[in-house]
Amino acid sequence: MIILLGEHLHPPYEIPLMTLKNYSKFLEEYTSQLKGIEEALDDSIGDVWDFTLDPIALKLLPYEQSSLLELIKTDNKVLNKVITVYAALCSEVKKLKYEAETKFYSGLLYYGEGVSDTSVVEGESQIQMGRFISFLQELSCFVSRCYEVVVSIVHQLAALYNSNKGATKIIESSGVHFQIVYEHLGELLVVLLTLDEIMENHGTLKDHWKMYKRLLKSVHHNPGKFSIPEEKLKPFEKLLLKLEGQLLDGMILQACVEQRFDDPGEGVAVAKNSAFAEEFAFNIRTIFANVESKIDLWLCFCGECRQKALQGDAGHFLPRYAFLTAKVPAAAKLMDKKSLQAIRAQRDAYLQQRAQTLTKDVQSYYVFVTSWMMKMESILSKEHKNDKLAEDLNSRCNVFVQGILYAYSISTIIKTTMNMYMSMQRPMTKTSVKALCRLVELLKAVEHTFHRRSMVVADSVSHITQQLQSQALNAIGMAKKRVISDKKYSEQRLDVLSSLVLAENALNGPSTKERRLVVSLALCVGTQLKTFKDEELLPLQLVLKKLDLISELSERVKLQCDCSFLYWHRAVFPIYLDDVYDNAVDAARIHYMFSALRDSVPTMLHAKHMESCDQLLESYDKEIMDVFNEHLLDKLCKEIEKDLRLSVHTHLKLDDRNPFKVGMKDLAHFFSLKPIRFFNRFIHIKAYVTHYLDKTFYNLTTVALHDWATYSEMRNLATQRYGLTMTEAHLPSQTLEQGLDVLEIMRNIHVFVSRYLYNLNNQIFIEKASNNKHLNTINIRHIANSIRTHGTGIMNTTVNFTYQFLRKKFYIFSQFMYDEHIKSRLIKDIRFFRETKDQSDQKYPFERAEKFNRGIRKLGITPDGQSYLDQFRQLISQIGNAMGYVRMIRSGGLHCCSSAIRFVPDLEDIVNFEELVKEEGLSEDTQRAGSVLDSVLGDLTSNSAEGTEYFKMLVGVFAPEFRSAKNMHLRNFYMIVPPLTVNFVEHSISCKEKLNKKNKNGAAFTDDGFAMGVAYILKLLDQYLEFDSLHWFQAVRDKYKKELNAVAKEQNVQSAGQDEKLLQTMNLTQKRLDIYLQEFELLYFSLSSARIFFRADKTAAEETQEKKDKDGSTSSEQALK
Repeated sequence: MIILLGEHLHPPYEIPLMTLKNYSKFLEEYTSQLKGIEEALDDSIGDVWDFTLDPIALKLLPYEQSSLLELIKTDNKVLNKVITVYAALCSEVKKLKYEAETKFYSGLLYYGEGVSDTSVVEGESQIQMGRFISFLQELSCFVSRCYEVVVSIVHQLAALYNSNKGATKIIESSGVHFQIVYEHLGELLVVLLTLDEIMENHGTLKDHWKMYKRLLKSVHHNPGKFSIPEEKLKPFEKLLLKLEGQLLDGMILQACVEQRFDDPGEGVAVAKNSAFAEEFAFNIRTIFANVESKIDLWLCFCGECRQKALQGDAGHFLPRYAFLTAKVPAAAKLMDKKSLQAIRAQRDAYLQQRAQTLTKDVQSYYVFVTSWMMKMESILSKEHKNDKLAEDLNSRCNVFVQGILYAYSISTIIKTTMNMYMSMQRPMTKTSVKALCRLVELLKAVEHTFHRRSMVVADSVSHITQQLQSQALNAIGMAKKRVISDKKYSEQRLDVLSSLVLAENALNGPSTKERRLVVSLALCVGTQLKTFKDEELLPLQLVLKKLDLISELSERVKLQCDCSFLYWHRAVFPIYLDDVYDNAVDAARIHYMFSALRDSVPTMLHAKHMESCDQLLESYDKEIMDVFNEHLLDKLCKEIEKDLRLSVHTHLKLDDRNPFKVGMKDLAHFFSLKPIRFFNRFIHIKAYVTHYLDKTFYNLTTVALHDWATYSEMRNLATQRYGLTMTEAHLPSQTLEQGLDVLEIMRNIHVFVSRYLYNLNNQIFIEKASNNKHLNTINIRHIANSIRTHGTGIMNTTVNFTYQFLRKKFYIFSQFMYDEHIKSRLIKDIRFFRETKDQSDQKYPFERAEKFNRGIRKLGITPDGQSYLDQFRQLISQIGNAMGYVRMIRSGGLHCCSSAIRFVPDLEDIVNFEELVKEEGLSEDTQRAGSVLDSVLGDLTSNSAEGTEYFKMLVGVFAPEFRSAKNMHLRNFYMIVPPLTVNFVEHSISCKEKLNKKNKNGAAFTDDGFAMGVAYILKLLDQYLEFDSLHWFQAVRDKYKKELNAVAKEQNVQSAGQDEKLLQTMNLTQKRLDIYLQEFELLYFSLSSARIFFRADKTAAEETQEKKDKDGSTSSEQALK
């Protein structure tokens, strides 16, 4: 279509080929974008979930909709009641345990956290405890509820196992062991023990409690002061006493055990129930046997040999013995000191052994976990095959269970090692810290692997649970057939059959925790009378354990991989970051550590001692980010900047950077990392470093604009070497026309006039010497820009500063002229000239000036080889430089004003805006604006037309003093000018010769400040006529021309004699005389130009007369008007 249209268009409107190419390129890009969007929305991409980007969570845990009464339904009513009671109690225990772990543990542990010791205000501790009282009250209610549940469990078990022969049997309990109920009772007692331990070891909580009680006493003595009614104070004090006795005295568990369990009212005997005591002891022995077998398995799994099992176990038994000796007096008598010391020694040995084997454990688990991750990826990427469905599900189930077991083992190693180091107050080595952090990474890697494949795992879990339920139902079905086939009737057999039916019913449905609990309780009854063979019972128990794991897979993974304990060991984080920085190759592992640090956040939400838990979160966030910045980000930024600088400045002789000798650290790996998520932010290392370099390069370029090329090169190198997308600075690639600021020069005028040289014709100042490869210059544009920045008011201030400077310099000038050596020589020269001027054709003799110059040198020289006349010449040059600067200020002001006024069409005819606004009848504000505009335009016009006669002012202010009778010694100045000019010319030639030398120290090609200074001082003394009477420059010309003619004659004579060496000498002499003559001529021209500024055509008397005439004509005009 486009081509056809193009054929019919006229030539000027033909579509260019470039446009067609751009259009086709646009279409290609657009197509690729659409394809990218399509792929992003594709279903297959959803199989892999990113742990850091998780807007939608997937919950796999099934929830039970039916009540326990609806679930437990058989024809055996008595059995229904027994199972229902125990199921309800176990469910209650689980709820209490969950509440304790999520709410109360965290609330107590985090008390006092988030407040730095330095920023604690007096009274803050009491305020924190005041906020915490309501939480302690809730805890008190929770503990009371736990006591009730413990009593209820004991009563229900005692009622079932009753040794009283007179009591009716509920069911035949001789072969029934409800071990699961005892396990739940143990879990609840562990909750109470944990609360005791937290309270016992929480020094901050105890201290704050004491301070709060003291506060309450002071309130009690003067309740009116605190606006608290006395009737409310006493109940509150009673409540605090109750809370202290129940919670803070370490008696939570002991009070539970020491409850009155015998209840004659309900007819339940506990203390003298031998059957119950026997059953209790049997279950404890069974549970201990299981625990010991698990410890053996765990030690073997870690690669420990069986012989060390007792030593390993002894390491864990000290806390148990400490608990038993504290809580059970009978146990304390059995333990002697030697046994406790032996246990402590074994514990130390265990910790040392653990520290030594930690590195090996890390290597082993690295292999285990990575191979498991590969299995997960390979198994989950396959599709189910119908012919091998059972086998496939079984393998998936085993891989899932294996992952949880790995997580459990790693988590146990980390927690045991870290907590033992902390409880025994032993310092951890760096090697141990690094190894433990590696294990933390592995732990989170397991969790991330499960999360990445959440979709496939969710799909697999439902199928695996069904398969496991089917296997359990088959086993129960076989046992049920065996019971039914036995025709002997008994109540016990009926109970067994009912329990198996109940287990079957519970398994026919979703695998909720309530149904699995009912199955476990039912099988406690159903496994008596050898209904299951030994080879059937163990597989069934294994299947039910797997069912428990798979049904709660995501919860178990989350529990085992939870690293919230790292909050209490966060001191290891700096060491970990240093290790990551030193080993940048596997920098990606930092994601796992930040994921582990994030695990503390949910538990912090239960902190109650602050106004809001957000304060604690902010404190934690700040602490972690400060450490991260200090130990990684800032180090990385500095190292990258250093590397770029050294790479760009390779032409300089720097330290050896040979990677084969000094090693090499490839930091580019950090920039390939995905953004790290922490709290509600993403930390993008690449963006952070890029921003740092951009900011640094920009700021340093603005400070030293001449380095723009260096920073531009460093910017390009950062892109090439590290892949950083740098921002272009958009600063001008050369020095701005700003130069030294007027304000800076004004404040340091004494430094400026001594370090810069003035050029009269170009109106420019050039730096004398510099450590850089260039010399700074200052011209009218720089001054104009500074005036535009600071305003025209700065001009008068600058002239005022110059006046102050000149006053000081003229004082030195006067002292020099007053010196006896100088004054006597000058008077002698004046007398000599007056006497001999007729013979010398009214010209001051050159030889006399040279003699004066040499005579002054005899008076002495400074350490750097300067005579008094050299110093006097420098003084005059500095005075001239100051005058040159004043001239430049005036020129800069005119330049600035003309730039500002250039938009006014006609300077001769500027309309009055205020009158125009009034004619239009506009508002007062507009009229004021018009008036301001008129005054601005008026100022600009007058300034651009005239400028201020600063030279006239500076002559006028000093001239009367210079010409006064008390300063008669200054009148000799005109006679010192000839020797000064000789001195200046010698100095100037010396400076110019240095330009061609390698060492350019002291080189210069201009110094018109001397001519300006001489012209200014002659004007102040009104001695232009006196100086002109010397005809000095004419005498110089005559002298050098005479010498040149003599040399020319000599050359003609010698050229006939063919003496080459003499000819060369003559040529050099001629060249030197030409240079001297040229320099004197240049000085003459500069002095003549400078004299124009000070109106050298008129004497002081003539100027005074002119001023009187002007004033007289002005007054006459006013009279006529």
